[in-house]
Amino acid sequence: MNWLPLSKPEQLDSIVKDSFTSPLVLFKHSIRCSISAMAKSRLERSIAPEGLPFYYIDLIHYRPLSNAIAQRFGVQHESPQVLLISKGECIYEESHNGIDMDEIHEQYQLALSKP
Repeated sequence: MNWLPLSKPEQLDSIVKDSFTSPLVLFKHSIRCSISAMAKSRLERSIAPEGLPFYYIDLIHYRPLSNAIAQRFGVQHESPQVLLISKGECIYEESHNGIDMDEIHEQYQLALSKP
């Protein structure tokens, strides 16, 4: 897994812009939570869809940025949480034990098939 760090508010505008070219994933992770560690480990042991960037945000150190993400995409804050962003919108979100690479892959394929 090649995590792209997300730590600055100005990165969010870039991510939204990039999502119009290709979908991407935001993974919100609490370094103090065992469920979050398990979800992260499960993702890292899986094969990520080729061409799908995965951004990682450490919620403990960057909580205001995490709140900005929740507000920008109209989702309730969860930890851990994955958001699939396409064309500036969150088209899929999941949290806790529901985080699954196969489901992310399926949703990514659906996003690619939409005009």
